[in-house]
Amino acid sequence: MSAVEVLVVGAGPTGLAMAGQLAALGVRVRVVDRSLDRVQESRALAIQPRTLEVLASLGVTDEMVAVGNRTVRMCLHARGRARTVPLFDLGLSGTAYPYLLFLSQAETERVLGEHLAAVGLDVERGVELVGLDGAVDGAVATLRHGDGRVERVATRYVVGCDGAHSAVRHLAGIGFEGAAYPQTFVLADLEADGLDTGMAHVFLSERGMLFFFPLGHPATWRLLVMRPPAEVVAPDAPVTVDEVQALADTYTDATVRLRDPVWMTNFRLHHRAASRYRAESVFLAGDAAHIHSPAGAQGMNTGIQDAANLGWKLAQALRGGASSALLDTYGTERAPVGRMVLRFSDRAFTVATSTNPAVRFARTRIAPALIPVVLASRFVRASAFRRVSQLGITYRNSPLSVEGPRRSRTGPRSGDRLPDVPLPGTGHASTLHRLTSTPGWHLLLCGPAAAWHAGDTARLARDQLTVHRLVAPDATEAASTSAAQALRRLGLDPGAGGLVLVRPDGHIGYRAGGADLTGLIAYLERWLGP
Repeated sequence: MSAVEVLVVGAGPTGLAMAGQLAALGVRVRVVDRSLDRVQESRALAIQPRTLEVLASLGVTDEMVAVGNRTVRMCLHARGRARTVPLFDLGLSGTAYPYLLFLSQAETERVLGEHLAAVGLDVERGVELVGLDGAVDGAVATLRHGDGRVERVATRYVVGCDGAHSAVRHLAGIGFEGAAYPQTFVLADLEADGLDTGMAHVFLSERGMLFFFPLGHPATWRLLVMRPPAEVVAPDAPVTVDEVQALADTYTDATVRLRDPVWMTNFRLHHRAASRYRAESVFLAGDAAHIHSPAGAQGMNTGIQDAANLGWKLAQALRGGASSALLDTYGTERAPVGRMVLRFSDRAFTVATSTNPAVRFARTRIAPALIPVVLASRFVRASAFRRVSQLGITYRNSPLSVEGPRRSRTGPRSGDRLPDVPLPGTGHASTLHRLTSTPGWHLLLCGPAAAWHAGDTARLARDQLTVHRLVAPDATEAASTSAAQALRRLGLDPGAGGLVLVRPDGHIGYRAGGADLTGLIAYLERWLGP
């Protein structure tokens, strides 16, 4: 029987991101997938800013941005008129990625897979999970290889990233509650003549909506359209370009010609959520834990952020002797996010597909006139973008989120994502996210040099904890002033002192004003060990 610390089942974006997080933290991990190759089509398409931030710690975000498409406009087509509206040309502060990146899932998996190979971790393909015996202190997984060989693997933890039909979820006996939508949709990656490039196109009609998203590779466009409700088609039925052209003609008045399809498929949508995210030593992430409509481009992004939340906790349990309570916070924090995404995508899906006369009237008559007016406001666009970008996700109600004494009434609170604030005078680490980009916990101390005594700060020493002094005693007056302004944006008073403890996933765990370390040390001893 072979042994490994963590077995990741499923090598889609969530599984690859999970393995990357674990490998970066020194965990011995195996990744298996029953498919013989990664996907070659673009099932997931858009990458949100928060996901780009999360993946930056693996060093893959720059390549994704280089090969992706940062579109900032949307063209609405309705009743023979076309209106172009801005989307994300906002210059949002607090993130290095203030845009939605269009990149095919095939490219996302390629970049992540090449990163794993570069750190010496190969994806084992053609390997299927067929048995699982889980307990509190570990699990034994039975794997069947492509040549028929059966292997038993002892592992401390199993993470199911194996999609909507998750074998891990099934074998662990975890329920998957929800239902399927009645509609059938067509997805296609192809060429389309008659569309302006560099923007997304949405055709509104009484029967629904037709989308063209700028893809670039392996084809210029990704098409998404709903079949007529009365048209019953099996999900595995073949799709022809003539058939898709006929569907598109009903929305575009035959003004767009389709050709050279790379990939086309019928599919049904579901809205389901796992009844729990953990069963002893078994965990679920991504589509194995929640599936929903593609509205708002939330699915793959939510899965990758599941991985970012769980990966460091597993590593902490393996390396730091963390209690089971730390692992329990995975479900406490991520299950509400999954439910929120399901509600949001379900409402958006209903608006896009409903046959209710009032909704159809609003979709074809009111929306084309109202949307350009509403989106003309930068405030409205920024608010909408922050909702879908997942930058605003918070874990304020988590046991891991603690407010210490003298905390500020301004700035991000414990549980919030740490914003990316410029840090003038800090050299290469010119922003807060760059400063805290290495794996592990980061402690930000601010205030005059006399506020932090060496004897006290020595008590903070922990594995995987890096301490940063944000206002150095030898800083120039100009640099000190600039840094002080940046710290105030975090709700820290450089004169009085303060501290922010940043979790490995970039969320704030603890913050306090002044220089009293008592509450911080108690927090560290609870979650990182003495």
